[in-house]
Amino acid sequence: MKVAAILAAAMLVAAPPLARAAAPIAVVAAENFYGDVAEQIGGPDVAVTSILSNPDQDPHLFEASPSVAAALAGARIVVYSGIDYDPWIVKLLHAVGGHDRTVIDVAALTHRKSGDNPHIWYDPATMPALARTLAADLGAIDPPHRAAYQRRLLRFENSLQPVDAKVASLRRRLAGTPATATEPVFGYMLAALGMPSRNQRFQLAVMNDTEPSAGDVAAFEDDLRHHRVQLLVYNSQATDEVARRMVAIATAAHVPVIGATETEPPGLDYQAWMMRELDAVARALPPREER
Repeated sequence: MKVAAILAAAMLVAAPPLARAAAPIAVVAAENFYGDVAEQIGGPDVAVTSILSNPDQDPHLFEASPSVAAALAGARIVVYSGIDYDPWIVKLLHAVGGHDRTVIDVAALTHRKSGDNPHIWYDPATMPALARTLAADLGAIDPPHRAAYQRRLLRFENSLQPVDAKVASLRRRLAGTPATATEPVFGYMLAALGMPSRNQRFQLAVMNDTEPSAGDVAAFEDDLRHHRVQLLVYNSQATDEVARRMVAIATAAHVPVIGATETEPPGLDYQAWMMRELDAVARALPPREER
């Protein structure tokens, strides 16, 4: 649906300015993992709408609807990933026009630039930076609850300590272990673990919905068949034929395979999601004496 049509439909259902001024503070997150963090920091003082939340949906194929525009029209805070991961939200924000709204571009917040890997939520430094910004912005909008936002921020930061400890433990054991991936969804976490990620051209081609070159496909297959990599990560939310082929070759060659998603799974918070992904790495690559 065109932005103009979405906007026209949204204006029919968007709340009037006086209704929007009532508590709780309306927060719209383009992706559900950002919405989760907003809920953890805001608690009962926020009402969060997460747009991309279906684990069976390919985020790259998302099309906005009038309800999305309506949510943005009524939002006091909007959080999105940036660097072209979710360009539809930028267009809609321009279309719905401005009111007293705070917009958080997480990529800009974490000093990412166009051309960087857009899957920034897998960088362990991203969510603490977002949480601090949310606590400050919510406190500025809602001074009577500023102390509560800060308390929740401290609780959130403390809850990430087991994740950080797991990353550090795996890094001590796996640093230098070569891995590969069908696309760079898990790239920042592999970097945090000190694991070099091979076949970058192949990964970028798949991410950008273009055909990898024959040479890049051959190099990827060669890495798997000759065990030049010890782990394959695939995007379990958006697999195509070439990705499925690599998973099949890895399985036949007894190279461990794990899936990573671009949407926070139902029933998990961000912390549990990251721990689940890290546990998958640990199971795939146990200490040598356990193999």
